[in-house]
Parts: sequence; C-alpha cells; structure tokens
Amino acid sequence: MARAIEMAVENARDGKGGPFAAVIVKGDAAIATGVNLVTSANDPTAHAEIVAIRAACNALGSFQLTGCDIYVTCEPCPMCLGAIYWARMARVFFAGTRANAAAAGFEDSMIYAEIEAPLDQRRIPTIPLMREEAQRPFEAWQSSPARTAY
Repeated sequence: MARAIEMAVENARDGKGGPFAAVIVKGDAAIATGVNLVTSANDPTAHAEIVAIRAACNALGSFQLTGCDIYVTCEPCPMCLGAIYWARMARVFFAGTRANAAAAGFEDSMIYAEIEAPLDQRRIPTIPLMREEAQRPFEAWQSSPARTAY
C-alpha cells in the first residue's frame, strides 16, 4: 500500500492524472501497477485500477486475475469495483474512502444512485431497443463451440 500511495502522490504532483494508484500482487510479487491517467490519456476509463488490471492481465496472459490482490489508494468507484469483480480478484485493500475522494472533488455518489434508479428516472436517458433481436448474439454465444466461459 505504501508503494501505491507514493505513486499516487507522484502522479498528482506531475499532473498526469488524479491522485490515485494501484498495485496488483500475486503471492509475494507485485505483477502490475497503475496510476490514474484520465486527463493525460483523455480516457475517462483510465482509472488506476483499470490501468493496473490491464497490465496484470497482459503480464499473466489471462483475462482473469484469480489469486491476485489489489492495493488501491482509495475505495474503488463503481466502474473499478465492477472490473475487479470481473477479473475475479481475491481481495481489495484500500486506503482512502469514498468520502475522502468526494472531499477532494472526486464525487461518485451520483453514480451509485443512478445504478439503483429505474431506467426512466436516470439523468442520462437509458432507452431499451430491439429486445427480441438482442437475443440473437446471446443465442450465438451459447451455441458456439469456440466460446470461452468467463
């Protein structure tokens, strides 16, 4: 965690992104790190956790990080928490809280509320279309002998 915190401080000082960093560990070895690159990469998904997960998956040659732990300088946002679960990580260690992030200008409580809101009450209109036709890709997936379960 100390390494992640130092990386976050350096990233904030350099102006490359927000004050966030992550380190992914498997066993006793750090296999990947990431810092927030949202503003420098012009990528709203370039949170430290996402950057580290991509690097760890590349290093291990797998889309799953089973048996890996992630150390993050702040409680993961909804996007990052989802990615951590999709990666099948073992544990999440975090330092700062959502409240700490909000106090520094990184407020994400609106996203948690939006996830819970009915579709017709969301701030960004979320409109279902072509429900019947949407089953075709799922049917193709389920019948494909080439699929990789995840």
